[in-house]
Amino acid sequence: MYSPQRKDFVSLMLGDQHSHNYTNGKHRRQSCWRKWKQLSRLQRSLILFLLAFLFICGILSYPSLTEQWRGLPDRSLKEDWVEMDNQGLRPIPPGFVPKLPPGVVPGVQDIPPEVMPEIQRPSIPLLPKPPAMRKPPSKRGPPALQKRGNVSDWQVKDGEEAMIKRDEDGGKEAKTLISWRGAMIEAEQGTELQSTAHGKEGTVADAEDSANLKPVKAVDRVEAVREAFRHAWKGYKAFAWGHDELKPISKTHGEWFGLGLTLIDALDTMWILGLKDEFAEAKKWVETELSFSKNVDVNLFESTIRVLGGLLSTYHLTGDTLFLDKAKDIGSRLMPAFKTPSKIPYSDVNIGKGTAHPPRWTTDSTVAEVTSIQLEFRELSRLTKDPQYQNAVEEVTRHVHRLEGKRDGLVPMFINTNSGKFTRRGAFTLGARADSYYEYLLKQWLQGGKKETELLEDYLQAIEGVRKNLLRQTSPSKLTFVGELSNGRLNPKMDHLVCFLPGTLALGAHNGLPADHMELALQLMETCHQMYAQMETGLSPEIAHFNLQSNNGRDIDVKPADRHNLLRPETVESLFYMYRFTNDSKYRDWGWDILQNFNKYTRVPSGGYTSIGNIRDPLNPAPRDKMESFFLGETLKYLFLLFSDDNELISLDKYVFNTEAHPLPIWPSTSSGRSPELS
Repeated sequence: MYSPQRKDFVSLMLGDQHSHNYTNGKHRRQSCWRKWKQLSRLQRSLILFLLAFLFICGILSYPSLTEQWRGLPDRSLKEDWVEMDNQGLRPIPPGFVPKLPPGVVPGVQDIPPEVMPEIQRPSIPLLPKPPAMRKPPSKRGPPALQKRGNVSDWQVKDGEEAMIKRDEDGGKEAKTLISWRGAMIEAEQGTELQSTAHGKEGTVADAEDSANLKPVKAVDRVEAVREAFRHAWKGYKAFAWGHDELKPISKTHGEWFGLGLTLIDALDTMWILGLKDEFAEAKKWVETELSFSKNVDVNLFESTIRVLGGLLSTYHLTGDTLFLDKAKDIGSRLMPAFKTPSKIPYSDVNIGKGTAHPPRWTTDSTVAEVTSIQLEFRELSRLTKDPQYQNAVEEVTRHVHRLEGKRDGLVPMFINTNSGKFTRRGAFTLGARADSYYEYLLKQWLQGGKKETELLEDYLQAIEGVRKNLLRQTSPSKLTFVGELSNGRLNPKMDHLVCFLPGTLALGAHNGLPADHMELALQLMETCHQMYAQMETGLSPEIAHFNLQSNNGRDIDVKPADRHNLLRPETVESLFYMYRFTNDSKYRDWGWDILQNFNKYTRVPSGGYTSIGNIRDPLNPAPRDKMESFFLGETLKYLFLLFSDDNELISLDKYVFNTEAHPLPIWPSTSSGRSPELS
């Protein structure tokens, strides 16, 4: 202990002159110092080491903390705007001051619809932030996203940063915008703000002139689809011309059959969209470059629905015999597939050698493959007056019609090409490997003029089988979905492919089938919409799992392996049918949301769109560097027809779409179900 006389420090106390409280600070400090000196040297060293360690850790963690704090204002703003949007409150663009009619109390909810400018959802990324609110992009997200804020490398144009630019003269936003959701969109996809006579955005000071300010014009959705197609075509033309598929991120191509699948799949889409220049250059390639004399194996089903179907459809739309001649060529080269003991075709054909075989690992074909080629081959026989094509596919249809092993009209997924019998009979689904069997039952009946009663009977029985065995409702929202049956046990799992069903049911109801088919279509359409709306990117997973019991408050779960999106068309296909038959504008709005989300998360600036690997992560959707041919052949075509006001553009009373969205004509009414020229 130190003697009381020793002074180790000087204590200076500053107190409030008006305070009368006495604090013995000197005594307390002396006591603490004595306790410190009483500790052993080892104890004091340990304490000092811990303090130094904590100080160093604090210094190292300080940048990440500040970055998180810096990101909070953006997140708070986003959450506020989302909450406003969910409540039906749409933010007014900065500087727009609408003139209110007499008697209307100012307020966002009270603004009449004819005055309020239409701001298409999602409104947040389409509205520019006021200058005072703009901040440098935060570095949230994976390291790959931190180079340019929330914009991934594959979403930034070569040699330039994606940033918000302002035109000094017109005050308009530049073409490229960055959304708060971490992806790039383009100004054409949103709405544009009206400018005043001085070329500046309106301000509060211009309130007197607001009577002359016209409401913002609604975005031209049809033109937005055309722009999306041109963008995809730009990438295909630059990096994959004449090849099967575009790889937009690596700026190269992928090959499947070597037949220019994307180009042929998109021929009738270009014609329907009125893209004459693009169609002309594609036609020239078909005329000068397309050859089927190749030593290559092709899949019978895929080459039929994409190539044969695309060529037949384009012939009907254009009247150009070039496409019919090419269709005859590929059709005849696919015929060896039917040379099997059971007449059930093999899955693979070598179109150069004229040979066919099953896959190396099995002698089975999938039921969907062998029963979803009938529309195309029947039409080829009608046009060529050669019955061999129709005879071959109708033999398959009759065989499956009388085959044992069905369950209330539902068929298993596999059929053996040697025995002609169903295999693996315990599984029933309307998803992959069986889906288009049900679709083609109805569409063949329509194609043939509603004369082939066996097809209609099989279709009606199958829909009742779906109701009895596969239909369930989720908890808590009671969404109706179509599950899968495996050995008598229901699996509450639904492929995105099943979303063809609402449109098919609606098509049947439109043609006189029971009204409850339309009721089921309405319910399933809502479910398919929710498969998009409940995902963070607004895009559907490949497979969704549904909750039958309310255990986590969610209706839909997605397993990690099922979180990819391939730009599939089935939901927008059904939206097209539902709008045509109900004229309910909500189906157009749902389709518009899907197109905008494709633009946000899958659009590649250099050209093209890419499938993504994770629809649950808007910051890093994990692009897969592949644009399937059906994105141009089906998805964009159905979106265009959905937004078009011309119901006679591919009238559903005159055409039936094959499963690749290629329209084929409905035959004139005849006394039998066979094509007129063959009757």
